[in-house]
Amino acid sequence: MSRMLYSVTMSLDGFIAGPGGDMSWMSEHLGPNPTVDRLVGEIGALLVGNRTFGGDDPHRGTDKEGEAFGGGWSGPQFVLTHHAPDTPVPGVTFVGDLDSGVTAARAAAGGKYVNILGADVARQCLEAGVLDEILVFVAPVMLGDGVRLFDHPGGTNVRLERVELAEVPHATGIRFRVVR
Repeated sequence: MSRMLYSVTMSLDGFIAGPGGDMSWMSEHLGPNPTVDRLVGEIGALLVGNRTFGGDDPHRGTDKEGEAFGGGWSGPQFVLTHHAPDTPVPGVTFVGDLDSGVTAARAAAGGKYVNILGADVARQCLEAGVLDEILVFVAPVMLGDGVRLFDHPGGTNVRLERVELAEVPHATGIRFRVVR
């Protein structure tokens, strides 16, 4: 069965997007990354939040804009939303609930990872007990405000086990396994 992986780049102070979902801060932290290059080959499908799908793009204004992993990956994408667009988007399936999205993405991934994009979808997967791993790249910047990596009002304690640590040119990558 395909494993569920949340991969993300985060500022040192815990934000994955700036105020209003701004992703422009990330552009200076993108570049050659052997860990991401390896990951891209291990992904079979994406499960994406609607805000992430329609949101800001760190590749805005380049030929990589609108492409998963800056054009480094292509394949089936499942967008979790309650309001699917009237016009179909090639390669994208819009799903109305988490269970059907996870089921469809796992089937499409063919034993490879389902990569989760979007903090809210990752939180939902974690709460549903289906998130297996988290790969966080910590960028050397502090944003001070924005979208947090993980937000759980009232707090919670999610146990993680570190399985990999990677120094890359623009960040430090840490891979965790969710302990159940």
